[in-house]
Amino acid sequence: MDAQDASAEVKPDLPLEIAHLLLIDVVGYSKLLVNEQIELLQELNRIVRSSESFRRAEASGELIRVPTGDGMALLFFRSPEEPARCALESSRELKNYPHIQVRMGIHSGPVHKTTDVNDQSNVVGSGVNVAQRVMNCGDAGHIIVSNTCRILGSARRNTV
Repeated sequence: MDAQDASAEVKPDLPLEIAHLLLIDVVGYSKLLVNEQIELLQELNRIVRSSESFRRAEASGELIRVPTGDGMALLFFRSPEEPARCALESSRELKNYPHIQVRMGIHSGPVHKTTDVNDQSNVVGSGVNVAQRVMNCGDAGHIIVSNTCRILGSARRNTV
């Protein structure tokens, strides 16, 4: 096989799955002192982890959790309603913690499961990238839902 044939060789596509993502970002995180950042993230983690949607998805093994430094990415795999429920449950509880200001983005899109440098579960793909952009459209207290996720949720409700 010559060099020209090798470059034309078709490589198998990475296995992709549709994930329903919830990205949560602490607004003003970088302005906090390090000890305040740690305390705030611990509180936020406790609040999100105590939501019914989070616990249900985790118990079924259908949840990937990825820390993002100033928040988290949660990937659900059963329905586009799961991240929306988790966002609403967490948002309701966060009203009791006015010092924790977050913005949230929800999107459904393709991801590839991988492991990171620490051998922890991680994901890559356009689903994550778009979810990040959706979240970046919001301010403190906002939950932004992509049109893709809205359409999937609406179609699912109409067929159930």
